[in-house]
Amino acid sequence: MRLSISILPRRLTVVLVLAAALASPGCKRDQKVQVQPTVEEEDVPRLASAVPMNNAKLEPQLVSGFYSIENGSWRWTAKQFSVLLRSPATAAQRGAVLSFEFSVPDPVIRKLHAVTLKASVEGKPLTPETYTKSGPYTFKRDIPASSIAGESVRIDFALDKAMPPAGGDRRELGVVASSVALSPK
Repeated sequence: MRLSISILPRRLTVVLVLAAALASPGCKRDQKVQVQPTVEEEDVPRLASAVPMNNAKLEPQLVSGFYSIENGSWRWTAKQFSVLLRSPATAAQRGAVLSFEFSVPDPVIRKLHAVTLKASVEGKPLTPETYTKSGPYTFKRDIPASSIAGESVRIDFALDKAMPPAGGDRRELGVVASSVALSPK
């Protein structure tokens, strides 16, 4: 007898759940569904074509070889570093212009005497440039339309040499990056 009493509430619960499900209105085919972005989607920035090094929200576009923001405005790079940028709207037809703003610090020149910066866009090399003096520079190169196939472009940079880790700093230090951008031609 006890067994039937304990089963009865469970069966009643199942019957009530089924009745509630059947009583709810069915799917209306005429009703339009509005898709709203989730909180996570609203927090994710759209891929940018310009990445100032002080913008922490764009940090996911710094694929590799960039260190943390320093002095609220710049980042050291390693010997090799990569970034992902949004292609300008007309880039697939007209190409684009790559601009990498950076500085070669005096300690780098004193220790290494010169550094050569190479870059490639989607694996296609650009003309390298050698720097023999400390100071700010802009590495600017035209990118042909044939190198830009999609909505985003990966740009890989490489220095011929970098300062090895020293003292308590375990980082390999290349140049001081300020910003990198792709702009329309």
